[in-house]
Amino acid sequence: MAKDAANVASTAAVEYHTVKVDGINVFYREAGPKDAPVLLLLHGFPTSSQMFRNLIPQLADRYHLIAPDYPGYGQSDMPPMDKFTYSFDNLAKVVDGLTQQLGLTRYALYVQDYGAPIGYRIATAHPECVTAIVVQNGNAYDEGIAGEFWDSAKVYWKDKTVANGAKLRPLFELDATKWQYSEGIRDMKHISPDAWTVDQAYMDRPGNKDIQLEMFYSYGTNPGHYPEWQAYFRKYQPPMLIVWGKNDKIFPPPGAHPYLRDLPKAELHFLDTGHFALEEDSAAIVGYMRPFLAKHLKAAK
Repeated sequence: MAKDAANVASTAAVEYHTVKVDGINVFYREAGPKDAPVLLLLHGFPTSSQMFRNLIPQLADRYHLIAPDYPGYGQSDMPPMDKFTYSFDNLAKVVDGLTQQLGLTRYALYVQDYGAPIGYRIATAHPECVTAIVVQNGNAYDEGIAGEFWDSAKVYWKDKTVANGAKLRPLFELDATKWQYSEGIRDMKHISPDAWTVDQAYMDRPGNKDIQLEMFYSYGTNPGHYPEWQAYFRKYQPPMLIVWGKNDKIFPPPGAHPYLRDLPKAELHFLDTGHFALEEDSAAIVGYMRPFLAKHLKAAK
């Protein structure tokens, strides 16, 4: 344990890069040995790669970590909606393009929230590339979107009107952003206010809330892909670690259990925290990830 701590302390430097993918500047964080097994970290809504700021240094001794910001999020370009179609298909295409640009041919995925439908699109397109999957409050089953949080979104998916969209717009304001970080956590003194402050600053940019609303509409395309993703799980049996904040009101525990139907060898661990589990429990999650990755990936010496 002391050796691991020493390694983390000496190799925790994070680099910040931007590359062009299909004409869009895509920002990403990078750390760890370049010849080590790759972990591709895919963030959720309404955040960016900053959600992995606590995780990356804890794994950078043995793994090569890449954490991009999607178009419209974080430090990546935010092209106007008349120049870029904001959809899960398109965001997955950009992330896939990034992996090709960086020459990543084999990688494990860490997916959370929006990262799940983006990552699963990539995995089903390139099953030969995916070495393992870590799922943290990310959905691939109908049971996972049955809660009250999704009621207004489902109405909007069926009837995309200004009035129905207006019911979702409060989700892009500060109170809701802070709620995502505070709901279901054990102790607010461990949750950095920088997290929701930074996320909200990005969403408060002119035009960004329209992008977020379009992404909420696009989320309605994901359930139609669930059978395809589940078939991928059954056929390829990717090693999977499920670490789930059990107090999450957006993706509650009923979305976690069904993975075991298709991946009976998957590991499932619930954490006594909320949606952004890494804020409060990054050490616990790393505690599950290290033996899981050591078992399924060949780590750097």
